[in-house]
Amino acid sequence: MKSFLLVLLLGLPLVLGACVSKNTYQQKVNETDLLTRDVTTLTVANDELRHDKQELQNDLSNLNGRLVEALQQNSKLQRDLLAAYATQERQEGDLTLHQQQIDAMHAQLTDMQQTNDQLLATIEELNRALEKEKIAREARLAKVKNTYNQLVGALEEEIKRGELTISNLEGQLSVNLLNKILFDSGKTTIKKEGLKVLQSLGDVLSKFPDKALQVAGHTDNVQISERLKERFPSNWELSTARATSVVHFLQDKVGLPGERIIAAGYGEYQPVASNDDAEGRALNRRIQILLVPFKAVAEKE
Repeated sequence: MKSFLLVLLLGLPLVLGACVSKNTYQQKVNETDLLTRDVTTLTVANDELRHDKQELQNDLSNLNGRLVEALQQNSKLQRDLLAAYATQERQEGDLTLHQQQIDAMHAQLTDMQQTNDQLLATIEELNRALEKEKIAREARLAKVKNTYNQLVGALEEEIKRGELTISNLEGQLSVNLLNKILFDSGKTTIKKEGLKVLQSLGDVLSKFPDKALQVAGHTDNVQISERLKERFPSNWELSTARATSVVHFLQDKVGLPGERIIAAGYGEYQPVASNDDAEGRALNRRIQILLVPFKAVAEKE
């Protein structure tokens, strides 16, 4: 009995120990299962985190790429903006230059318009002056023509006989009297028939106080003879003396004012024909009376 109890007492701790160990084991097994599940859960969570991390890294890489692209575009936009600013400044400069050129052209046009207006005014003034001169010239020509007609009418017979000619050259009347009707050879005294012609001529000329008479003596080229050289050393003196004789007659006998008469001698130096024959020399020996404007009358007018 004692032995049984002793065995029982000795075996009880073992039995109790076996029971405790089994509970502990089961507890550990349970803990292990829990840990295993936790590990599995954590592993899954870790894998998900890694996947999320990879996606985030991929997103970050994409964002970095897009950022680089955006920076590049921004850089390009800045360059384009700078270029646009430069172009705008250039265009503004060109516009300013063009405006200055336009302003200069406007100024030139204004000056040209003023010049044109002045020229037009000058032209109009000249046209008025020309018209006035034309009217005055026509009046002078009409007066000259009237004088010419009167001279021709008064000296018609002398003209027909060839003793004188009357010409109207551009409004200037010229009366040419041949020496054969006025003077004998080598003489300065006017012949009787010459006095008659000069009287008729003077009577007509006295009606035109606005005319002065330039009486010019002309000779041929035949030199003065030895018997006349003492009185007339050359044809200058002879031509001048004959012109002076005509002037004295017109003043003293016809009554023309001395201030309207001019005497001049041209000698042989203004021939109207050839001196190679007698006929030409006869034409060169002449008295020419030019009717010119009388300044004193013109100044009064």
